[in-house]
Amino acid sequence: MKIARIEIYQVDLPVAGGVYRLSGGREYHTYDATIARVITDEGLEGWGESTPFGSTYIAAHAAGTRAGIAQLAPALIGHDPRHHDQLWELMCTALTGHRDARCALDVACWDISAKAAGQALCDHIGGRNAGSVPVISSIGSDTPEAMRAKVAAHRAEGFLGHSIKIGALEAEGGPALNAERIKECLADRQPGEWFLADANGGLSPEHALRMLSLLPDGLDVVLEAPCATWRETQSLRARCSVPILLDELVQSEADLIHAISQDLCDGVGLKTSKQGGVTPMIRQRIIAASAGLVMSVQDTVGSEIAFATILHIAQSTPRHLLRCALDTRAMTTARVACFDAPVKNGGATAPRAPGLGVSPNMEALGAPVAVYD
Repeated sequence: MKIARIEIYQVDLPVAGGVYRLSGGREYHTYDATIARVITDEGLEGWGESTPFGSTYIAAHAAGTRAGIAQLAPALIGHDPRHHDQLWELMCTALTGHRDARCALDVACWDISAKAAGQALCDHIGGRNAGSVPVISSIGSDTPEAMRAKVAAHRAEGFLGHSIKIGALEAEGGPALNAERIKECLADRQPGEWFLADANGGLSPEHALRMLSLLPDGLDVVLEAPCATWRETQSLRARCSVPILLDELVQSEADLIHAISQDLCDGVGLKTSKQGGVTPMIRQRIIAASAGLVMSVQDTVGSEIAFATILHIAQSTPRHLLRCALDTRAMTTARVACFDAPVKNGGATAPRAPGLGVSPNMEALGAPVAVYD
């Protein structure tokens, strides 16, 4: 089996609720999705997606994703899509860095591989763990009252986890506002719920310590990605009173090993496009599990294709270390594929159809913006 053709599609994903806010005044109104279709000489096809937040999140943006794919895709033509480690090394040789560009191609090849084996992706990459996967919401920064209402709305839809965005600038209210956001969002906490206070690297150690001093004792919350640099994270870690989960700082296997060796975190947020696809997610999942780190399996954002990838990886992740999986479908209003994995009783279950189990809507995708054959 050989890769014969690669098609690239571009789709805009409008933000659910109109605007999504992160620390530092960052705002998003729509997400620019890049979707890859990899077709083999035997007629099997696979789908993958890479949708960065934007150019101010990590070193990735949508136009750069597609420019990176233009360097990578020709190098994959003629190769067996099931040889994942070889393809990953081939992409590393063709283009240094740019994990977001590798992601869509890597995922599409895993979709093909699982289909060729007649297995759902989760069964193909380690085995399906019984039971549904708890899903986590993503609550953009807003007034404390509005964020509490959003948590309640997601709770009513069955979400067990909630990632609440903090990181208000001093002029916006600083540590006091961030502390109020956390307290309000946890005010109605239910048994079994898990809360992340996610700064997306937007806090200094001083800001974080002031914020933590304003929280009531015993508040059950995990601080995610508090600082933008390793040095700041190390400084805060030594004085932090709550568990820390790292995200943006951990992109490569070397990053994760560094975090473990310096004891800088208690968990890690693994995101498909940030890590670079299924291949590095599997590698980093093994490293994290070996160190006893809990994991949140996510992506930055994305369509049903992105969520399908997340859910299959989460379904095959050791359950005692898995906290939640991000349902990216709740973050946008666009629907570009059918994916049968409804949220029920706090979780979702990966379907048993071969591969990802997605059926893209070709009308919604439109014509490809690039073709490689």
